Amino acid sequence: MALRHFGAAFAVAVGMAASPALAVTEIQWWHAMTGANNDVIVKLAGDFNSAQSDYKVVPTYKGNYADTMNAGIAAFRAGNAPHIMQVFEVGTATMMAATGAVKPVYKLMQDAGEKFDPKAYLPAITGYYSTSKGEMLSFPFNSSSTVMWVNLDALKKANVEIPKTWPEVFDAAKKLKAAGHATCGFSNSWVTWVNLEQLSAWHNVPLASKANGLDGFDTVLSFNGPLQVKHLQNLVELQKDKTYDYAGRTNTGEGRFTSGECPLYLTSSAFFGNVKAQAKFAFTAVPMPYYPDAKGAPQNSIIGGASLWVMGGKSADEYKGVAKFLTFLSDTDRQVFIHKSSGYLPITKAAYDKAKAEGFYKDQPYLETPLLELTNKEPTENSRGLRLGNMVQLRDVWAEEIEQALAGKKTAKQALDAAVERGNTMLRQFEKTAVK
Repeated sequence: MALRHFGAAFAVAVGMAASPALAVTEIQWWHAMTGANNDVIVKLAGDFNSAQSDYKVVPTYKGNYADTMNAGIAAFRAGNAPHIMQVFEVGTATMMAATGAVKPVYKLMQDAGEKFDPKAYLPAITGYYSTSKGEMLSFPFNSSSTVMWVNLDALKKANVEIPKTWPEVFDAAKKLKAAGHATCGFSNSWVTWVNLEQLSAWHNVPLASKANGLDGFDTVLSFNGPLQVKHLQNLVELQKDKTYDYAGRTNTGEGRFTSGECPLYLTSSAFFGNVKAQAKFAFTAVPMPYYPDAKGAPQNSIIGGASLWVMGGKSADEYKGVAKFLTFLSDTDRQVFIHKSSGYLPITKAAYDKAKAEGFYKDQPYLETPLLELTNKEPTENSRGLRLGNMVQLRDVWAEEIEQALAGKKTAKQALDAAVERGNTMLRQFEKTAVK
């Protein structure tokens, strides 16, 4: 997606006159949620619509995250963008770069006169979607982090303790494989998120310069260092006898955990709904493993998920409705409801405190695991998050190189060197097209 076209498309949308306001002003909300999480979205919109009569939020499913973003770009070109669009965290740099394309949330709330205190939100979550001055650009909606899902029954049968470090994971996986899990001792989804992005943050090692891109589009990738190379080399060795078995670039392999095939599985904390519905065994989710010889590890994890971006070119009345809806979503009880029903994280401190006070984590401690990871230590330049242009395409290139190493066609070092080199070329292209 060429960013200059993205911005130009918006110029058309921004210049168009808003349609005359009806008695009820419709607010279009495009999203990428399916299953139980789609039900949550429908309920939130319905509850807001029932609570007042001036605005009607209309949620529309537009496909997966990439599909939703593409649909949004097509709509901008046609001059009929939605009011609110759910964009996954890796689309943040692209959205930020399209000046005039979006209405920053802090400005929206200010202009609409809605009470808005950015300090009420969990900084580990909002930092990802804010400027370096702390101005919130988009509204965090569904946030998650990487955890390790554990089949407790399988570990008990193999007489294996829950591993905390990577060497312990490798050892446990070998024992689990010997105990009957012949095709997979451990695995993961989201190969680059887990094995590059989170790995680097969790060990306080840079993924890229300029605070992983948060401090500028002129960021340079650097994830071909000793830690990342060592980790990939370990996976390559363990892949040979399926102690580790690759499960793909996205989350299509998650069923390998719920089926019982892979007893240790790293993926999003938002996998909770499916695990709860499908797993026929006792389970938990624990923090990501770490290398004990890495200084200061573990640091803190970074978030995944998505935020809500408010689109440019709408009327003041429409923006007032959007602002009221975001205030509605920030309500403490509503945040607790979203957290409990989806497994996604509460975005306000008050909602987290209330969930704790209600004893919510006593019976389901694994739902607090991603929050404990995110807040494990004060974030550093290496662990605040990441903001890289063309991130969807970058991840594909990185995954392609990791796959080459796992297939024995390149060494771990050669693969990560190539991923960095190819990625930096793409970042320089993005920098040229990004609107400064």
